[in-house]
Amino acid sequence: MNLYATIVEQATRLTEEVIRLRRDFHRYPELGFEEKRSSSVIAEYLKNLNIEVKTGIAKTGVVGLLNGTAPGKTLMLRADMDALPIHELNDTDYRSTNPGVMHACGHDGHMAVLLGTAKLLSSMRARIKGQIKFVFQPAEENLGGARIMIEEGILKNPKVDAAFGLHLISLLPYGYIGCRKGPFMASLDIFALRILGRAGHSAMPDGSVDAITLSAEVVLQLQDHIKKSLPADSPIVVNLGTIHGGAAPNIVADKVELTGTVRALNETDRSSIKILMEGFLREATTARGGAYELDYVQGYPITVNDDAMTDLVMRIAYSIVGRTNVIEIPPSMASEDMSFYLKEVPGCFFFVGAGSADPDLNQPHHNPYFGIDERSLEIGVRMLSGIAVEYLENT
Repeated sequence: MNLYATIVEQATRLTEEVIRLRRDFHRYPELGFEEKRSSSVIAEYLKNLNIEVKTGIAKTGVVGLLNGTAPGKTLMLRADMDALPIHELNDTDYRSTNPGVMHACGHDGHMAVLLGTAKLLSSMRARIKGQIKFVFQPAEENLGGARIMIEEGILKNPKVDAAFGLHLISLLPYGYIGCRKGPFMASLDIFALRILGRAGHSAMPDGSVDAITLSAEVVLQLQDHIKKSLPADSPIVVNLGTIHGGAAPNIVADKVELTGTVRALNETDRSSIKILMEGFLREATTARGGAYELDYVQGYPITVNDDAMTDLVMRIAYSIVGRTNVIEIPPSMASEDMSFYLKEVPGCFFFVGAGSADPDLNQPHHNPYFGIDERSLEIGVRMLSGIAVEYLENT
C-alpha cells in the first residue's frame, strides 16, 4: 500500500475517535488563556502516543514533538483551543456545560483534527523524515495567543521551517477546500475612542457641548469618510462595536466612549487608516467645540500564504476532495492570529468546508446555534497528514 493510501485508510479508521474528541471539547469549552482542561486532555493524549510534550507555553498552550527516524526539516501544524463568551442554544447531548461559553467557531474541531493527525502520523514515524511540531495554541479570539507563543520560543528548538493550519468553516459545504496564495485574511486593529464635550443642563444647552450628538456624527460617517479617502478598490472594514455615554436624561453628556475594529488586506491601506481617522475626528469634534482621545492598537497582521506552500496544499486537496471541489476563494475580511506564524516562516492557512444541508447545523460562526458537519473532521485529518508527509519527503 502506498503512503497516501495508508493515510486515507487510517484517517477513516480514526473518524469516530476524532468525532468523540471534538464532542468532548465542545462539552467543556474554555475561554482564552483558561484552557486548562483542554490542555490536560491534549497533553495526556499526546503522551500516550509517545510524543514528546511541553505544556504551559503562553499559559495554557501545548506542544508535541514527533521525531522521525531520519534527519530532515521541521514542520509545524497548529490548532487553536479557545471558545467564545456565547451561551449555547443547541439541543444536543454534547452541548456546552459551561454557561455563557461555547465553541462557536470550530476550535473544538481543530483540536480534535490535530490530535487525530498526531495519532495517524505517530503510527507512521518509521517512514517520517525530520520532525513535526503539533502546536495547540490558546487565545486566538482577539487575544493573540500566537504572538505570545512565538515570544516564548515556539518556532525554535528545533527551528520550524514551515507552518500549516486549517479552519473548519460553515460558509463552505462539506467536501470543499478553500484557499488562495498571498493575502488570505485581513489584519485586525482595535481602537478605543472617547468623544469629549462639556456637560450642562438639558433645558439650557447653549453653554454645553453634547458628546452624544458628536458621537452620532462619528458613528454615521467614520467608515464612509475613510473609504472615500482610499482607492476605490481598497478592501477595508471599519466597525464600531460598542458605544457608552451619558449619565442621566436631563444632563448633556460630556463624554461618549466607543470601541471598534479596523481590517485591511494590504499594509499601505492599513497604515493610512489611523491617519485618516485622526483627521476626521479632529474636524468633526473641534468644529463643534469638542475634542477626542484615540487609543489605536495594531493587532493581528494580514494572513499571507506562501506561494509554494499553497501549491502543496492545493495538490493534497485535489487528491482528497477532487479538483472541482478545491476553490480559490476571495480574501476574507475575517482575521486570524495564524498570521503571526506566517510572518516568521513560510506556510499556508486554508479552509475546510464544514457547512451542512441541515439548517440546524448550517449556522454562521459566532452564533449560539453554530454547528459543523462532522464528516469534515476526517477531511481535516487527511489534509494535515498528507501535507506533513508531502512536505517532509519532498522539500
